[in-house]
Amino acid sequence: MAQGLEPPPSAERRAHTIAVASGKGGVGKTLVSVNLAIALAARGHRVILFDLDMGLANADIVLGIETGATLADVLGGRRSLEEVTVAAPGDIAFVPGSSGVAGMANLSEFERYQLLSVLHRVETGYDVVMLDCGAGISRNVIELAAAADTLLIVATPEPTAITDAYATIKAFVLERHESRHASTAAAGSIGVVVNLAENRHEGKQVYERLAGVAARFLHVPVTDYGYILRDDHVPAAVRARTPLVVKYPRASASACMLASAARLSAELGQPQAGE
Repeated sequence: MAQGLEPPPSAERRAHTIAVASGKGGVGKTLVSVNLAIALAARGHRVILFDLDMGLANADIVLGIETGATLADVLGGRRSLEEVTVAAPGDIAFVPGSSGVAGMANLSEFERYQLLSVLHRVETGYDVVMLDCGAGISRNVIELAAAADTLLIVATPEPTAITDAYATIKAFVLERHESRHASTAAAGSIGVVVNLAENRHEGKQVYERLAGVAARFLHVPVTDYGYILRDDHVPAAVRARTPLVVKYPRASASACMLASAARLSAELGQPQAGE
């Protein structure tokens, strides 16, 4: 986890934290979070997924699991993190968020600090901590993203989605620069996954547009983590409440998810599981 508003790093820290965010809702952010987490686990990484879409959590639906206690119970001191963590499809651990709880959508600075402390405590037990953040540029999203090692922005070819994705990148960069603890060495990287692309050319075009404006106006590099083709298997998997890569592993969108996971895995290095 890159330095920001969080406890000092431990010498035992092992996990790489990936915050998945989007400029607007409806672009497939949770779909990407869930399936990338499973795809990384399939490559041998120990993965825990947090549903941090505060107040509107729905990763449990995409995973097809029933949950009881949530992260809200942890922050409220009613449950421990271990008590709310559940096993999910694809051999990942999952921490459910809260849906319909207004207070979770507007955490105080102290509550965000509590949340970052919770995330910090799990780092020694996993290789990857995946954060399914909310859409937009609320303080919840931006401070969590700024504390991650990698910010992964999900965008689509829709013009408004591209504009909002850039706005999210800009807010992240500003937060990182304003952080009291930010440094070039500790700064998290930024990447893009383009969802609902009609073909490879369109996916590449959207990425290049975002990377170009980020380089020109923000002076930051943006990594290409691939594209996900528009595929009728995606809504079918959601209706079946089964992750795409589990339900339809040979679908074109699943192949794209696996390719994106391979790129991330190559950067993470060899899984530490079994050490």
